[in-house]
Amino acid sequence: MWFIFALLSAVFAALTSILAKVGIDGVDSNLATAVRTVVVMVMAWMMVFLTQAQGGISGISRKSWFFLVLSGLATGASWLCYYRALQLGEASKVVPVDKLSVVFTLILAFVFLHEQFTMKSLIGSVLIGAGTLVMVL
Repeated sequence: MWFIFALLSAVFAALTSILAKVGIDGVDSNLATAVRTVVVMVMAWMMVFLTQAQGGISGISRKSWFFLVLSGLATGASWLCYYRALQLGEASKVVPVDKLSVVFTLILAFVFLHEQFTMKSLIGSVLIGAGTLVMVL
C-alpha cells in the first residue's frame, strides 16, 4: 500500500510543479508559497477532523513536537526556495534538481538514522545525480 501512496505523491508533486509554475506568473514567490501553505494547512486539518485524529494532539511527546517543528521549518525553507527557483527557471530544469533530495535523503538516512546504504543505493544515487546533470545541461 505504501507504494501506491508514494506513486500518488509523485503524481501530485508533478502537478504541483506545473500548477505552481503557471500560478506564480506575476506573483512574488514568497507570497505564492504563503498562499500554498495556507491551502495545505486547511486541507491537512480537514483530514485530521475527517478521520477524527484530533484527539491525538495531547499524546504527542516533546521529542516528536521538536522534530515535527524542525520538519515544518525545513519544509517551509524548501518550499520558499522551490517557488523562487520555479519563478526564475524552467520547471523542466528546476524539478530534476529538486529531486536530488532523494540522494540527500539517502545520505542523511545513512548518517543519522543508521539505515543501510547498499550498492543498490549507491548506484541509484549516482544514476539520479547523472540524470539530473543530463536534464539540466
